[in-house]
Amino acid sequence: MPTNRLEAFSDGVLAIVITIIVLELKVPAGHDLSDLVRTTGVGLLTYLLTFIYIGIYWSNHHHMFHLVRQVTGGVLWANLALLFCLSLFPLTTAWVDDSRFEPTPVVVYGLNLLSAAIAYWVLQAVIIRQQGPASVLRRAVGADIKGKISPVFYVAGILSALLIDRSGRIGVGLALACFVTVAIMWVVPDRRIDRVVREHETAG
Repeated sequence: MPTNRLEAFSDGVLAIVITIIVLELKVPAGHDLSDLVRTTGVGLLTYLLTFIYIGIYWSNHHHMFHLVRQVTGGVLWANLALLFCLSLFPLTTAWVDDSRFEPTPVVVYGLNLLSAAIAYWVLQAVIIRQQGPASVLRRAVGADIKGKISPVFYVAGILSALLIDRSGRIGVGLALACFVTVAIMWVVPDRRIDRVVREHETAG
């Protein structure tokens, strides 16, 4: 089957996820900037980080499916697994926000990020296997250095929040630094994938 229905469904799910997260933000109790910082400040930070992650997944998903002609049952289920992981972002983000960065919610948030990364890798692997030895997607991702490094940072962040200074903030700070580092790493565009997408569209 063509990819248009899968892409439209995925776009709709991600739009709903973003909407749910922004609805979790608390309206300031007063009318001053200090009220915004005190009431919504933490929520804005967690929302921004999660929004960036969703944007990264949406962008990469969009580019990836430019290189896919047909969708099999395996691709459909792998895509649903990815969407399931991403749909948990509003829950884990709200927990981190409400707890004011307590270790356990930060660990669960990290596990959510890790599960989404694994689900995306599985989806990518299923597509590459479907395309066969001459896979255009395999050529586009190349060595996939960022894809291999990201889980290492997630695990490091999870272990930091879990094991380091649980009564304080050092472990949580290290965990958040790991999560932010991965986001920054993926925000930088991969020009190699863009080039392969353009070549594929021109050839098509």
